[in-house]
Amino acid sequence: MNATNIPLLPADTIPLPARGSWPETVHRFDETSAWAVRAALAAQRPLLVRGEPGSGKSQLARAAAEALGRLFLAEVVHARSESQDLQWRFDALGRLGDAQAMSAGHYSPEEVRSRLDQRNYLSPGALWWVFDWHSAERQHSRSGGRSARAQPPAGWTPARGSVLLIDEIDKAEADLPNGLLETLGNGAFTVPWLDEAVSTAEGTPTPLVVITTNEERELPAAFVRRCLVLNLQLPKTENDFIAGLISRGKLHFADRCPANVYRDAARQLWQDRQAAEKQGLQGPGYAEYIDLLRVVVTLEADPGKQAVLLGKVQDFALKKHPPANG
Repeated sequence: MNATNIPLLPADTIPLPARGSWPETVHRFDETSAWAVRAALAAQRPLLVRGEPGSGKSQLARAAAEALGRLFLAEVVHARSESQDLQWRFDALGRLGDAQAMSAGHYSPEEVRSRLDQRNYLSPGALWWVFDWHSAERQHSRSGGRSARAQPPAGWTPARGSVLLIDEIDKAEADLPNGLLETLGNGAFTVPWLDEAVSTAEGTPTPLVVITTNEERELPAAFVRRCLVLNLQLPKTENDFIAGLISRGKLHFADRCPANVYRDAARQLWQDRQAAEKQGLQGPGYAEYIDLLRVVVTLEADPGKQAVLLGKVQDFALKKHPPANG
């Protein structure tokens, strides 16, 4: 991929339509995150996005897919996730059940071998879909749709490329990122029972893989070295922090709130954030600010009455921890 194939991401607001379980929203790229995405595309490396919860890490991947016209897939990591789950899954229980059912019937050895072929119980994972869409579709069909099929947007073809979000990778043990080193480094992985490795199909752009971490667990150094890294830091000074919140709020709610509501909500969030940090706790951030404004505009359409309502509901959105005195 050369520079002429890597478009600049738009600086204006991008509407994000509802996709699957992801609700409709909007996104605006700042210069730093836009260049981080372009750099990851050029390097053909994963983009590791660090930042506290609610800082927009996951939405960045979704917005990049929308801006680039690519398929968006997301895999949320949990404590029991393994690297293999992102590549392929094998339905061992389904095969055992079919074997038991066939043992009670009258089937020839050839019929049993054909039905219980391991490939019939093999489902493509997210990496398989973004590396080679067509072979993933064939395997999905062969397995009888044992897992969910990726849902591309209207008019999408594999030649337009894809974006894979691996969300909250720090939830898993170190075995998961370590297990992805070879796959993400080589752009390929092997699957048992198949004669060929799964790799990026000819004529398909290298997928953009965005990996997020909330820093709950330190990631292996070797894994981090294989990634480009974007640190989404919230502003450190009160004025910059409040200005950033107000800008984010207006992006979502425009003139549905008056200026004093945007400002007062942001100032209160800053104060609650400082109090939480003094207790060594995670303070509220962008997500809580948007939640608070959504409560206000939903419960009171009259901007003249929203300031009073804000005072009644702000604690529910901003104060997530018990008082310091217990």
